[in-house]
Amino acid sequence: MTQQSLTHFHHSGAEFLTRETKGLYEPHGSKALAAASEKSAHGNLNVCWSIEDWPKWRQLAHDVKAYTVAHLDLLLDRFVRNLEAKGVTVYWAKDAEEANRIVLDIAKKHEVKTVVKGKSMVSEEMELNHFLASHGITALETDLGEYIVQLARQRPTHIVTPALHLSAAEIGHLFEEKLGEKFTDVHEELTRIARKRLREKFITADMGISGINFGIADTGSFCLVENEGNIGLSTSAPPVHVALMGIEKLIPKLEYLPLFLNMLPRMGTGQKLTSYTHLFNGPTQGRKMYVILMDNGRTGILQQPEYRTMLHCIRCGLCLNHCPVYRQVGGWAYGWVYPGPMGTILTSNLVGIEKASSLPFASSLCGACSEICPVKVDLAHMLVRLRKKAIDKGTKARTLLDRMIWKSYAMAMQGNFRFKSLMFAIKTGMRIIKFLPWHPDKLGQWTRGRALPKIPQEPAFRDWWEKNRKNQKKNES
Repeated sequence: MTQQSLTHFHHSGAEFLTRETKGLYEPHGSKALAAASEKSAHGNLNVCWSIEDWPKWRQLAHDVKAYTVAHLDLLLDRFVRNLEAKGVTVYWAKDAEEANRIVLDIAKKHEVKTVVKGKSMVSEEMELNHFLASHGITALETDLGEYIVQLARQRPTHIVTPALHLSAAEIGHLFEEKLGEKFTDVHEELTRIARKRLREKFITADMGISGINFGIADTGSFCLVENEGNIGLSTSAPPVHVALMGIEKLIPKLEYLPLFLNMLPRMGTGQKLTSYTHLFNGPTQGRKMYVILMDNGRTGILQQPEYRTMLHCIRCGLCLNHCPVYRQVGGWAYGWVYPGPMGTILTSNLVGIEKASSLPFASSLCGACSEICPVKVDLAHMLVRLRKKAIDKGTKARTLLDRMIWKSYAMAMQGNFRFKSLMFAIKTGMRIIKFLPWHPDKLGQWTRGRALPKIPQEPAFRDWWEKNRKNQKKNES
């Protein structure tokens, strides 16, 4: 298994790592990831389609998020005022660097040396663990998947299930190597080992850090969902709680929360509800609570109507599970925090198309991501727009061969005779290719691991249609 050190990543983003993923077929890819992704995809949909009103839920969720994004400035102001009225200290951060400085200032103020963290994608954007470590502060991930990949010095490969690429046996060997535990590949035993190691850390930590699943504007509350209980311990045991939130993770009113609490787990893990749902309404007596609202490029997305609905995303991760490219290459290939279709669009907008020009092309454009998104984000069409943007800006270089191929393709598709001639040439080429001295696999990534299609014996539909139309006209006359 290839391991990628955390030091390979920076919060400025990166391009699609073609050296690690040379094509859509990887003989040494993670079998566990592909199998787990497919299983999750089917499980999630089975749960959703069993609900008669599921299409109505999707439309309502879309409408709520559309309202939120359209009135984001007013709702954020209301959210902050209500938080501060409850004794919560709120900070604004324009980017990851500023957010890191704020966290460090809070840590210094409270003489923090150790931190326990609940799962937070915003903290991944910030590279927070590395930043704190560089200032002598130890930050420990307490989500089981995050704990495993931190122990392995890897990046999460999935936004919901960070260790999706690892089998139980691989985790067992990791615990044996890093923790000195006896090897086991029994899930319950692996969980017991992690629980034993983490329990003491909750009690002794100086500060707890979490993300926010949903901020609620009209009450000044925020909600976190989980299945392991680690978020509850990370936010309640230490004397200081810092919550990190992207500015788009709002809903206008508390009455909409049940809708999203029903949708997120169904799409994320195939559950009707998560095991734990936490609502935070301010600090308890004797404790400190801070909320950091981070932009980090989100207002840039807000200013682009063609990408604005990306801010509707609730981070369920289902588009990853359904993406044929993600299943083959995994999360590391995308070079930054967010992988898959949603990651392609977020990364291209948050860090700039100049640094992510290859990402929009890491897609088959099958449209599965758009079809299953619970808040109806049209991911597929955004990918097409980003491809055009990359070409127009010149950040996606086209070779002379690229230009010749697409010019020829465009010409062939503009006339019936030219199209038929192209199809005839392709069929002829496929018939004689087996007699050539080199094997089709020499064509590179598109044939590596694939067999060339067989030439159909039946006539093409257009030929069948023309023949039948002629016969029909003869019969009519």
